Amino acid sequence: MNDIEVEVEPGVVLRLRHRDGSGEPFLLVHGLSSNARLWDEVAGHLAAAGHPSWSVDLRGHGESDAPEHGYDTGTAADDLAAIIAALGLARPVVVGQSWGGNVVVRLAAKHPHLPGSLGLVDGGWIDLPAMFPDWAACEAALRPGDIDGRPAADLRGWLESSHPDWSATAKAATLANLRVEADGTMWRRLTIPHHLRILRSMWDEPAGADLPLVTVPALLLPARGPDDERADQIRSAAAALPHARISWYPDSDHDLHAQHPARVAADLLTLVPGAEAAA
Repeated sequence: MNDIEVEVEPGVVLRLRHRDGSGEPFLLVHGLSSNARLWDEVAGHLAAAGHPSWSVDLRGHGESDAPEHGYDTGTAADDLAAIIAALGLARPVVVGQSWGGNVVVRLAAKHPHLPGSLGLVDGGWIDLPAMFPDWAACEAALRPGDIDGRPAADLRGWLESSHPDWSATAKAATLANLRVEADGTMWRRLTIPHHLRILRSMWDEPAGADLPLVTVPALLLPARGPDDERADQIRSAAAALPHARISWYPDSDHDLHAQHPARVAADLLTLVPGAEAAA
């Protein structure tokens, strides 16, 4: 594993974690207020299968720059386009989790020549206006808590109790969503104002308008089963895509890539050209 940097626009540098390989490339995109390290175990399984990967810290997240602009789905998709061009990736498998799923759908809709296929990990079909009566209700429900200055031990304790099946790597990666100072306090990397700007862009531009514009194969990995009350929304999203499959994860965490990295990697490998036919 090594870190690299890509300048996506003048003065804005994003950090990526890279694993080598000679097979089809993967670009891995985290969700809102997350970071690239949540993909480490998935990337390890992809590397074991011979595939290189790049997992990105989006602007304002992880170790990337945090300018005062560009906190919206469209800019994040353009940042991915800049990364693919800068790295010279040829039709990579582009994978997004949660809001990152919406971002990669936008990438495929607006830059159809860049991705080879899409992996949508409990995201890519998020439609906030369908979930809330108005923006005020959405903001009130989804505004992140103000945890700045609290002991990092609080989060460590919560991770241990709420995710007992997660590995130490996944828990450490989740803690990396925050800066932990020498005094043991934690501070958000993505500020609440920037978080809310991204959330507002999701409200203003839900993924549904982009789905019919996608021209590449897609695999949907929802953290629920086919009998879940929200399953019809996922089936509708798959139906809007030209060539889509669903791999259900009943009773799973939203962070599927942290909870089930081996299975998620195995599913994503079916997006490599020829893999599905070979199976």
